[in-house]
Amino acid sequence: MSSITDLIRKEIENLSTDATRTNVGTIATLADGVARVEGLSKVMYNEMVEFPGNVLGIALNLEEDSVGCVILGETSALKEGDEVRTTGKLLSVPVGKGLLGRVVDAVGRPIDEKGPIDSDISYPVERIAPGIIPRKSVTQPLQTGIMAVDSMIPIGRGQRELIIGDRSTGKTTIAIDTIINQAKINKKGEESGDPDFRPVYCVYVAIGQKNSNVARTIKVLEETGAMDYVIIVSAPAADNPANQYLAPYAGCAMGEWFMENGMDALIVYDDLSKQAVAYRQISLILKRPSGREAYPGDVFYLHSRLLERSARLNEDNGNGSLTALPIIETQMGDVSGYIPTNVISITDGQIFLETDLFNKGIRPAVSVGLSVSRVGSAAQIKAYKKVAGKVKLELAQFRELAAFSQFESDLDAATKARLDRGARIVEIFKQTAFNPVPVEVQTAVMWAIQNDFFDSIEVSKIAEAVDSLKEYLYTQGAEACDEIYTSGKLEDGTVEKLRSALEDWKRTQS
Repeated sequence: MSSITDLIRKEIENLSTDATRTNVGTIATLADGVARVEGLSKVMYNEMVEFPGNVLGIALNLEEDSVGCVILGETSALKEGDEVRTTGKLLSVPVGKGLLGRVVDAVGRPIDEKGPIDSDISYPVERIAPGIIPRKSVTQPLQTGIMAVDSMIPIGRGQRELIIGDRSTGKTTIAIDTIINQAKINKKGEESGDPDFRPVYCVYVAIGQKNSNVARTIKVLEETGAMDYVIIVSAPAADNPANQYLAPYAGCAMGEWFMENGMDALIVYDDLSKQAVAYRQISLILKRPSGREAYPGDVFYLHSRLLERSARLNEDNGNGSLTALPIIETQMGDVSGYIPTNVISITDGQIFLETDLFNKGIRPAVSVGLSVSRVGSAAQIKAYKKVAGKVKLELAQFRELAAFSQFESDLDAATKARLDRGARIVEIFKQTAFNPVPVEVQTAVMWAIQNDFFDSIEVSKIAEAVDSLKEYLYTQGAEACDEIYTSGKLEDGTVEKLRSALEDWKRTQS
């Protein structure tokens, strides 16, 4: 008896009385990547929780007797009754230049087999967007290298320009072209040694895409030398819905680091319709009330709090910018769907891609009538604004007249001239994928059409002639193009040099 008493006494003496704060719960139910956890009374909304095997989750539903957690990893080893712990941290991702050239998942872990990420800074994935006072209006251009976009729907740094259209109409191609063009401009600017040059770093977020498509995109960026300036955040179709839901926010946090440190960045969300579907899936499993098209009531807030984080900051806040190109997929050209209308109302314009134009071989298939840029025109360089001012109207008139002219046998001379001019503009705007054109060359080509240099060339041979002119401008017309690039204006001396170069080129065409 005494030995038992001695043993108890010894145990009491060795007992630690230090208070330790921990919050532990257990998995009550587990299904479709979502766990209902009981016992986590002190958990915060959006807090990271730890499951067995170093699997992380996020607390999304805070109910009276349980917590709905979305699991960010492999769930096969988890089971009901497993222990769950709070971490006291919000979900964060690594940020900084160490991520450039890397492919990471939705929580910033490398998936490209190039070793660990070189970054000691992290940002929470959910952050409050800059307010009104720190912002500045959009006045600097962001060139896409696509003539149809830069001339008619220009984009400025800090803008949110939606790319919208049906499946397989070239939405991703426009975004990738824009990224490649930034890399080309960056290299040219760095080689020039201009101390005022500001490169644009890019973040490409692939949401719900096939792994083969993401691999193809990476290959294109590597082949064009753009990968050095790009971060790729991948949450493919095979990934769980939680990662697809989080990936845009993670990518945005990476882009914000550049903006807040006085640099310029571009982020592409490809695409937000798949993110909305992933969020709907999560919400339905969490038994949240559903609304229109079974989407939860806060689906508008899902995208608004994301896109509002793109801005151009004033000098007091670093003078950086984050430009967003969100992509939305429509069904049968219906822009009045729930998600498209939501995102259209949050963005500063849209580039609408039309299936009929794409099928006719007019690529990029930009619909002039439905596309608009609400702020980008303020950021166009003066030279381009001067030569491209009329072209959108001419093209819109052509599309309208072309629809009516098929019913008319006799057309007056003015209508025929408009149709002829429109047909030439359509041909000029045709462009091959992953081949962006510098703004100075675009300006020269637009000046050429405005000054009738293409009028004597057959419409069927225009595309070939434009390619020939571009090559000529890169070599013999380089002086005029360099002046446009440097000054951003069309001075009298530059115009004369341009005219002389174009006349020399024209002689080679006859």
